[in-house]
Amino acid sequence: MKKTLIAIIVIFTLLLVWAIVFWQPSGTQSGIHSPLGLAEAPRGGDFTLHSPSGPLALHDLKGKVVLLYFGYTSCPDICPTSLGFTSQALASLGKAEQEKVQMLFVTVDPERDTLDKLKAYTAYFHPSIVGLSGTLEEIAKVTKLYGASHAKQNTASAGGYVVDHSSYTYVIAPDGSLFKALDHGTPPAQVLEAIRAALNKK
Repeated sequence: MKKTLIAIIVIFTLLLVWAIVFWQPSGTQSGIHSPLGLAEAPRGGDFTLHSPSGPLALHDLKGKVVLLYFGYTSCPDICPTSLGFTSQALASLGKAEQEKVQMLFVTVDPERDTLDKLKAYTAYFHPSIVGLSGTLEEIAKVTKLYGASHAKQNTASAGGYVVDHSSYTYVIAPDGSLFKALDHGTPPAQVLEAIRAALNKK
């Protein structure tokens, strides 16, 4: 148990140091990009996408606080920062609280993000995060519900392209309604506060 906790702390520390040293919000460095704004005001709503374990609908998680994030596994900077901070908040929850919280990571790059790749990527940040994918049309329906934006940008990098995307973490209340949208870079303590506020929503 102690070894696992130490490993988690080391990973989070390395992620934080990496973010501080390499993440540049100005977007001036090749391969580094800034998060996009929302395409429209998020209204929330139910959806179904595909997880490594099969189809998963938001209504399947009724009774839990759901953290919803749109990104992709090849993201060089934005996703690791957001997921690192959110994972620290998840690790700070008590065991009983963790059982009432589920984070979902929806890829905006289904061409490259297979379900196996999503499973390995999300596990790197926190074992409870579930990666979701679907067709471009299925994902577009979900991003529209939450006002998320994304756009493929061709680059000279080995990957061929990056996907600029908005970087909000949506906090969904146990009844399935949208509770709050957290900005990119929201500190772990504030993420934790938002989770607990949603858990206590009447």
